[in-house]
Amino acid sequence: MYLYGKNSVFERLKAEPGSVRAIFFEENFSDERITHLAKQARIPTKWLKARDLAKIKRADRLQGIVAEVKAFLYIPFKKLLQCAAKNGYSLICLDSLNDPHNLGSIIRIAACFGGFAVVVPEHGSCEVTDTVMHVASGGENFVPVSRVTNMTTSLLRAKEAGYWIAGAVVSGGEDITKVSLPSPLCLVLGSEGKGIRHGLVKHLDLKITLPMKGAPLSLNVAMASAVLCYEILRQKYSKEK
Repeated sequence: MYLYGKNSVFERLKAEPGSVRAIFFEENFSDERITHLAKQARIPTKWLKARDLAKIKRADRLQGIVAEVKAFLYIPFKKLLQCAAKNGYSLICLDSLNDPHNLGSIIRIAACFGGFAVVVPEHGSCEVTDTVMHVASGGENFVPVSRVTNMTTSLLRAKEAGYWIAGAVVSGGEDITKVSLPSPLCLVLGSEGKGIRHGLVKHLDLKITLPMKGAPLSLNVAMASAVLCYEILRQKYSKEK
């Protein structure tokens, strides 16, 4: 896999330098933070012309750097539940999310807020790719991500572990600003176009909706997740005081 962009590579060098196999720099690259960490970790480096760097990873906004890294490591769901219980994490379960930019944004949002783990299904959903990691801007180093074969089974296991399951719906749910969210919480977000699948809806303990009184438009799933994660943490911290 390849990381590209200064932020993504810098955060990986800080968090897990052992996962970086090689770094390719454009010949005029000049970020001393990154070159220092690469030298400190004794990572093989190579300086290339821009056109040659683009042959290694064809993408926009390389920012003069591409790093070859080990394949993304998912955490087994059983271990994720144990980790979540130990650290008090809320779960974000993504049902049929097909846009890698949205997945990357959600991982970045979860990393910025802290206290979240992400669950994605193996089938009918995008996995963590080079694009996802680029959009996450290093967030993948701070958020446990599990890839499961059956989301329904995973939700039931989360319930057995004491989690309440809340699903975000466009309309007809409880106003998230007025409802008291239970804890520990598993938030289910549906696909960009179809929402949460019917097979999962019947396992929800609660349906929640964002109150929007403006233009008759909707937020994409990543934008909605930011608002929902903020409210989940706001209520959680207010109860702890």
